[in-house]
Amino acid sequence: MTLGELARLVTRHADRGTTDLFDGAQVARVASPGAPESAMTGVVFALIAAGEKTLVLGDRELRYGPGQYLVASLDLPVTGQFTRASRAEPALGFGLRLRPSVVAELLLHPSARDFARHGRGASAPPALAVSTAPAELVDAVVRMVRLADRPRDRAVLQPMLEREVLWLLMTGPQGETVRQLGLSDSSLSSVGRAVRWLREHYAQPVRVDDLAAIAAMSPSAFHRSFAAVTAMSPIQFQKRIRLQEARLRLLADPADVAGIGHSVGYESASQFSREYRRLFGLPPGRDALRMRAEARAAG
Repeated sequence: MTLGELARLVTRHADRGTTDLFDGAQVARVASPGAPESAMTGVVFALIAAGEKTLVLGDRELRYGPGQYLVASLDLPVTGQFTRASRAEPALGFGLRLRPSVVAELLLHPSARDFARHGRGASAPPALAVSTAPAELVDAVVRMVRLADRPRDRAVLQPMLEREVLWLLMTGPQGETVRQLGLSDSSLSSVGRAVRWLREHYAQPVRVDDLAAIAAMSPSAFHRSFAAVTAMSPIQFQKRIRLQEARLRLLADPADVAGIGHSVGYESASQFSREYRRLFGLPPGRDALRMRAEARAAG
C-alpha cells in the first residue's frame, strides 16, 4: 500500500476542510493555501498524503509534505497554513488523536522493556516534531482509512490498527516524544500539568514559581523543560492563549475590543491591541471584521 492509495482514499472521504472518519480519526482536503491561522494542535499524529503544511510554534518553524508526519504530544498554540495546495492538486492529510492510555498500555508490553525510561529529571523532548513516515506506517494508516467503508469491521479492527500505528510511532524517530505520553512521571507530564493550568486560567496573573510548583519541579528545571517542550516561555505561552481566545470572542462581538481584551487578562487596552496586531497582523477590530467578511463569503 502506497501514499498514492492514501491520497485516493482521503480524496474520496474528505469534504472541503476536515472530515471525521470515526472517533479520533480525521481526513482533510484543502484546495488553497490560505492565510496563516492560529489554532491549537491537539495531541495528534498527522500524515500528509499530498501538499505541504507549515507550522510555527514560538521560534520554531516546521514544514512537512508528502510522506512526512507530525507528532504533537501536547495541545499547543501554533500558527499554520498549507503552503502547497490548489484546486487542481489539493493538500490531503490524515490525523489521529493520540491517547495516552493506549501508549501506557503498550509500554507495559515485554517488547517495550528496552525503551529508555526518561523520568522527571531527564531533559524533555520537543512536543512538536516532524519525521518521514516509513512504508509500514503508511500501510497501517491506509488500512485504518479503509475502515470508513467497513462499519461492521470497525469496532474490532480500529483498536488493533490504533495500537499498530502507536507502536510504529513509539519505535520510530519521534518515539521518545510519543512514549512520554504514557509515563506519569515524565518531563512531558510535568510540563503538561502547567500547560493545562495555563489553558484553564489564562486570564489570571501567574508567577513562574507557581507554575513550577504545579509541575512539581524546581523553577530553573521547569523553565528549561517548558521552553524545550513548547519553544516558548510560560509567559509567552499564556500570552498566545489569551490572544487566540480574544480572537474567537471578537468574531462574535467585534465592537467590544476593550472589554474582550480585559476579559482575557489584559489591563491595558493599548497593550492588548499592540500585541494582537503583532501576532495576527491587524488591530483587533479590523481583524474581526475581516474574519466575519470571509466567513460570510465562504458561507
